Amino acid sequence: MHMKERLDGTTPPDNNRLRLTHVKKTAAGIPAAVSSMNHGIRKMGLTKTVRTLLMVNQKDGFDCPGCAWPDPQHRTSFEFCENGAKAVADEAMAANVNAAFFQKHSIEQLLSKSDYWLNSQGRISQPMIRKKNSSHYEPISWNDALDFIASSINDMPSPKRGVYYTSGRTSNEAAFLYQALVRAMGTNNLPDCSNMCHESSGKALSSTIGIGKGTVHLQDFDHADLILVIGQNPGTNHPRMLTALRDAKKKGAKIISINPLPETGMQRFKHPQDYMTADFRTTQLADIHVPVRIGGDAALFKGIMKEMLANGAVDLSFIDQKTIGYEQFEQSLDQFSWDDIVRDSGIDKNTINHIAQMCSNSNATIACWAMGLTQHRNGVAVIQEVVNLLLMGGHIGRPGAGVCPVRGHSNVQGDRTVGIWEAPPESFLQKLEQGLNFSVPREHGYDVVHAIHAMEKGDVDVFVSMGGNFLSATPDTRRTAKAIQRIGLTVQISTKLNRSHLITGNSALILPVLGRTELDEQKSGEQFVTVENSMGVVHQSKGKMKPVSNMLISEPALVAQLGKRLCPDALNWSQFIENYDAIRDLMSLSLNGFEDYNRRVRESDGFLLPNPPRDDCNFNTETGKAVFTVHDLPLVDVPSDRFVLMTIRSHDQYNTTIYGLHDRYRGIHGNRRILFMNAIDMSERGYKTKDVVHITSHYEGVSRESRNWFVVPYDIPQGNLAAYFPEANELVPLESTAHLSNTPTSKWIEVSLSTSENTDSEEE
Repeated sequence: MHMKERLDGTTPPDNNRLRLTHVKKTAAGIPAAVSSMNHGIRKMGLTKTVRTLLMVNQKDGFDCPGCAWPDPQHRTSFEFCENGAKAVADEAMAANVNAAFFQKHSIEQLLSKSDYWLNSQGRISQPMIRKKNSSHYEPISWNDALDFIASSINDMPSPKRGVYYTSGRTSNEAAFLYQALVRAMGTNNLPDCSNMCHESSGKALSSTIGIGKGTVHLQDFDHADLILVIGQNPGTNHPRMLTALRDAKKKGAKIISINPLPETGMQRFKHPQDYMTADFRTTQLADIHVPVRIGGDAALFKGIMKEMLANGAVDLSFIDQKTIGYEQFEQSLDQFSWDDIVRDSGIDKNTINHIAQMCSNSNATIACWAMGLTQHRNGVAVIQEVVNLLLMGGHIGRPGAGVCPVRGHSNVQGDRTVGIWEAPPESFLQKLEQGLNFSVPREHGYDVVHAIHAMEKGDVDVFVSMGGNFLSATPDTRRTAKAIQRIGLTVQISTKLNRSHLITGNSALILPVLGRTELDEQKSGEQFVTVENSMGVVHQSKGKMKPVSNMLISEPALVAQLGKRLCPDALNWSQFIENYDAIRDLMSLSLNGFEDYNRRVRESDGFLLPNPPRDDCNFNTETGKAVFTVHDLPLVDVPSDRFVLMTIRSHDQYNTTIYGLHDRYRGIHGNRRILFMNAIDMSERGYKTKDVVHITSHYEGVSRESRNWFVVPYDIPQGNLAAYFPEANELVPLESTAHLSNTPTSKWIEVSLSTSENTDSEEE
């Protein structure tokens, strides 16, 4: 394989044998426990596995580097899930990606390797540089690497030509320093992973309830009558959420799962720890599964609300006192016919009426959602339909009720709270200036999609990525790869090898940092960092494991070292390296809600950030009231020879990190180029299981092709398809984004399928 064949950034062909097994009916249980231990023992040995897992999500331990689901007040000794155990084991691997590794493997050779292979090579042990036109990375000292970054940034004709990306793994302290440095340099170019996931949630909620976050505590699940789980797969993406759903179910809550795919985690659940008490029972979670068509959620909610209105299930007292826009909203429901609602949603009227009755009977409803709602053209609007539904019944600001956008990464919400934001409001910037004591820019910076467009135009000289895998997380892989290669210098601040290290600018740096599990010792002693979970609780995280390499530095220290070189007079950067309390003292002065930070975060469970809708049923909108909104139904029809494709994760995957090749719950093993398809659609096209097809996406007259996918029958609505990312990201058009949030529409891709007589199928 020639290097130019993979410089398009796409994943290499997957020649592994595909094996299919039965779809699982129960999540977690013994298989999850076995999988957790196997991953740990294989990557860090038995003793280290036990020691490390006993520290995950404990009050004196470290926050799981996986999802942002909150910790219960009364924690068990095993406060982790299967995917959390995988994330921890992954981080604890030996530091085998070193100078010898890169001397052995050229970038051309590495480009031919799978994402799974790249990740499985171990931790990165030392700073590396790829010099211009070089075929290999080679070692570089920390001082030389940081000097090179500083000189490259200082050589830019404008600070706007630098882009500074952040993933949700970054701690509050590192993220705060990072954004302070970037703003001290004169730009708000701070795109982050939120732009590709819950940006739609933030935009939808800020304009309707006055805050871009959820409004529930974990304890609210114990008081809910009804829980809606919409466009979300907790069993794979947030497994600890299943425990909260199980406990709510035992207390009498009803649960409705709304998703094109029936996900195992929403069917039956067995907590592995139950076996210790000889409890062998499983819990049925969802009372009803609603297989909505991709993009049909808005129509479904319109139908539910029409029927609730007919039932008189409206809290008029709450509406009169706490909301505006209800009359226009109520009148708007008349324009949507049941024929349109049933056709667009794919759900019959009787089922919709049944769901509406469940909503009408509930005195406390929680609505949870994830990417299944946010990554659509109408992502903001459909979330506001969920808000409308809750406002009708007064389900905000009361126990057991509220909105619950479930964040996908461990500190993605915290990073936004402390300033990783390309378009912050004026009130945030004014408070920030008071604390930092220097002026910060007002002009909005690039989000992810706008950053890629700027790269395409040659308007970016330096790109710095604080964690993450930018290339594999973003849409339109070929265009993004080509755009990245127009940059002068790309910098990846990382723990593990990924494809973003291989598709680079003219020069490239890899800077290895401490992981969440590792001891961080500075001049003043052992340090801790803080994170914010999905429900607004800020708490400590302190690694205790010996670092896998003595050449790793912490992210706060790295940012402070850059600050000393780039903006030496802006802040006293050295103090931030010596003691992270100094960072938190500055955050106390610069951020609303972080007053007396160092004392409050040392309390047993941390502290809860202010949330007016949840705390006092107050809404920080222009009128001081929650807002009903009116939206048209999105167009969901496509030509008869085309389908709608959505991207999904496998069970052995977290975001773009591939831990293994088993999607156990869906019965897929060994191969990731899988196209899930309705069996009737397969029959009508003459496809058989494991036939190989090519997928072409279509948007505004431009086509993108991805070749060699195995067709697998699955319980998915007719006309809909699903495939794993990052492999399918090459099909997501860069220009196809959600209105207002600019989030790529990874859950709505119009595609056609074709076959080739020259393509061989892998048979068992």
